[in-house]
Amino acid sequence: MIGQLLRLTGRGLADFRIHPWAHLLTLVAVAMVSLLAGFILLALHNIDLHLLKSRGEVQFQVYWSADATPELIQTQWETIGAMDHLVEIKGFTPQDALLELADTLGKTGDFSWLKDQNPLPYSALTSFAVPPEAQQEGWAADILTGLKAMDGVEKVTYTPLQADLARGWRVISRAIIWPIIGFLGLVVGLVVGNTIRLSLLTRMDEIEILSLVGAKPWYVRWPLLTGGMVQGLLGSAAGIGLLKLAQNALAETLNIAPLFIEIRFLPWEHCALMCGAVTLVAALSSWVAVR
Repeated sequence: MIGQLLRLTGRGLADFRIHPWAHLLTLVAVAMVSLLAGFILLALHNIDLHLLKSRGEVQFQVYWSADATPELIQTQWETIGAMDHLVEIKGFTPQDALLELADTLGKTGDFSWLKDQNPLPYSALTSFAVPPEAQQEGWAADILTGLKAMDGVEKVTYTPLQADLARGWRVISRAIIWPIIGFLGLVVGLVVGNTIRLSLLTRMDEIEILSLVGAKPWYVRWPLLTGGMVQGLLGSAAGIGLLKLAQNALAETLNIAPLFIEIRFLPWEHCALMCGAVTLVAALSSWVAVR
């Protein structure tokens, strides 16, 4: 029985030679749809990571006066680093700030002529976790007052990041993103199903002869189902591979001040789930076609 299934599977794979261009275009279509779905999932995953990181935190941007000495700045960075509930502190020297500004502006950001007359001050980006027992607004105001009172500090700004943002994003993702992914799954099903129908039409005489000699339905359908599953598997794997290449190229695009967002790839279990889902859709569409 197992040997017979292997022979039928091999026959299903051999069908790729009958209509190579049709199968190739089907693979390309499945890969592109998988890539598009992967981009949506990648955006969703990174936004969730960013919201999870910032949820329950308050960020303060501290600017010192232009006459502040490096010794004073170093001491105050250490003082801020020892404050309660500090999550992260990133200090920027005038040179660092100038480089960040130049990177942000791209080719138009050549500020090498300002190297000896840098007008940018020392600054720091700090993140504080809001204690569960604290009132967020009053607690943030106390931190703001304490930072402003430090020697040499000229300005402090802060932006409380509310958990409502994450909750609103979940509503948007459920209302828009998942239906889009469902539509892309339907596209995969139609593309693979039509290709299987084409294979079915080209083998109609063979199928009729097999039916006349008493071949069971599964004997006729298995090679066609195998072809659909392989197309779904190879197409989704190619789409995930292209998604990884795109993520490598875009990983540091948003990792600049003030965003500091690194675009991370999907967890491998999500990739496996997407690959399995596309293969399952392809198998189901093949089953509908051969029925």
